[in-house]
Amino acid sequence: MRIAVFSDSHGNCDNMVQAVEILHPDHILHLGDGWRDAEKLAERFPAIPLTRVAGNCDFGAEGERELLLCLGGKTLFLAHGHTLGVKSSLIRAYYTAQEKGADILLHGHTHMPYIDERGGIWMMNPGSIGDYRRPSYGLLAIEGDKILPSLYVL
Repeated sequence: MRIAVFSDSHGNCDNMVQAVEILHPDHILHLGDGWRDAEKLAERFPAIPLTRVAGNCDFGAEGERELLLCLGGKTLFLAHGHTLGVKSSLIRAYYTAQEKGADILLHGHTHMPYIDERGGIWMMNPGSIGDYRRPSYGLLAIEGDKILPSLYVL
């Protein structure tokens, strides 16, 4: 299973469209700060399921701020990150994901892409797909028991 991971699009739908056309994912995740952008992306690619959480800039969005999702036999914990204090530390986000039994913690908010694995939990921030200088996004490949996260820059 191939999962495109976006965050912080901030009105830049074109970059997400370009990334989807490159990746051909089975599922799309949007980690906030682009609630309406995710709606537009879902309209553009109606055959690809899209799951999203709301971020701190998603004013009026009635969606979840944190979400547990099972895909490809793995449990994913999605959050924008602002409710978990990710700009100062990942400790609260990590322990929340651990308590929920997640295999993968996905968040945005900092606009800084990274991948790490600690204690059997993969953590990914795809960065900001809406960044006009260096837009970034993630791909989460799940192959059997293997979790293969990667980051890309457009």
